[in-house]
Amino acid sequence: MLIHSVFFWLTDETRSDGTEAFERALRELAKLDLIQAAYVGIPAGTAPRPVTDHSFDYSLILHFENLADHDTYQNHPAHLAFVEQNKAKWNTVKVRDSEVIADGRDEEK
Repeated sequence: MLIHSVFFWLTDETRSDGTEAFERALRELAKLDLIQAAYVGIPAGTAPRPVTDHSFDYSLILHFENLADHDTYQNHPAHLAFVEQNKAKWNTVKVRDSEVIADGRDEEK
């Protein structure tokens, strides 16, 4: 499994105009069939700690069965359209891709 984690820092203009359209676009993107699981999020209300970053506005976490599905997603017309239609709405975007090597819940106790 591959987990594709994307963090967005929106422009001041996007924040002041309202983020509803951006959030809707994320939700629509998350509906693609080749995505096994998808989560649209905002910073959690967890306590500040030196290792915690609450500075982003939205996150999009996508689970893919494998690298091939991830690569297909990267060139999918819906993904390309999302980027083209929304790239002016963010100042920064960071991606963290992780290949799952173990599911800790499956480990013997």
